Amino acid sequence: MKFLRFGDMGAERPGVMGDDGKIRDISGLLQDIDPAAFASGALERLDPAAVMACPEVPDGTRLAAPVARTGNFLAIGLNYVQHALETNSPIPEEPILFNKASSCISGPHDPVLLPPGSEKLDWEVELAFVIGKRAFRVTEEESLAHVFGYMVCNDVSERHFQLERGGLWTKGKCYPTHGPLGPYLVTSDEVGDPQSLGLWLEVNGERLQNSNTDDMIFPVAKIVSYLSQFLVLEPGDIVTTGTPQGVGLGMVPERFLRAGDVMALGIDKLGTQRQTVTPLEG
Repeated sequence: MKFLRFGDMGAERPGVMGDDGKIRDISGLLQDIDPAAFASGALERLDPAAVMACPEVPDGTRLAAPVARTGNFLAIGLNYVQHALETNSPIPEEPILFNKASSCISGPHDPVLLPPGSEKLDWEVELAFVIGKRAFRVTEEESLAHVFGYMVCNDVSERHFQLERGGLWTKGKCYPTHGPLGPYLVTSDEVGDPQSLGLWLEVNGERLQNSNTDDMIFPVAKIVSYLSQFLVLEPGDIVTTGTPQGVGLGMVPERFLRAGDVMALGIDKLGTQRQTVTPLEG
């Protein structure tokens, strides 16, 4: 099943995209797609017949991030072999963990803000997953049972903030709108093997990233198990799993986003995103 949220900012409602490609408003069946819904099992209990009877959403309605009020937005760095090589970084021996602020989350087609004075804004198509069941000290064999589903993430990164301003990577990962998610959250059973998904990204129509999740250094099962040794993964938590080669930081010469640039990106089975880089006003 494909879960999503739609509507104007601050007034989003939960929805489902059916096999017919139509979006249905399920707000009469479910309050929202949030940690409480995952923890209670409300999403799994939805009656497909009742969902199909819900009203259709008009075409062109804004899509929001598929998950509301997530508690933790965690990220894995340098998790593709070819990406590590393009940035002249050693292959990590353990997953590299950093945080993205939940306040950076935006819809899949919302504008991406260009921070004032930014010269090194970069793109990163990534596979993200959502925790459906609390995970603490789980084995790799158990871990995928704790994943509710998957979605596309653009881990937009300001490299000057990230690498040249001191401190942690987090500084370059959390600007408002720098975490587009969606268009929908696809349940694990529908996705199947998360390590066999093609993913790509284009800037102004030029394909710059084109890879497959089979190039991950640490697969999803390893990430869940590994993180759960250090922290509790709660229902509704989001983890984004790293980007493949083709980022601006890895190019010679380096190449970064400018106002008006358009990013388009997608992952097999998970849909596509499209964002225009827009200067922050005021």
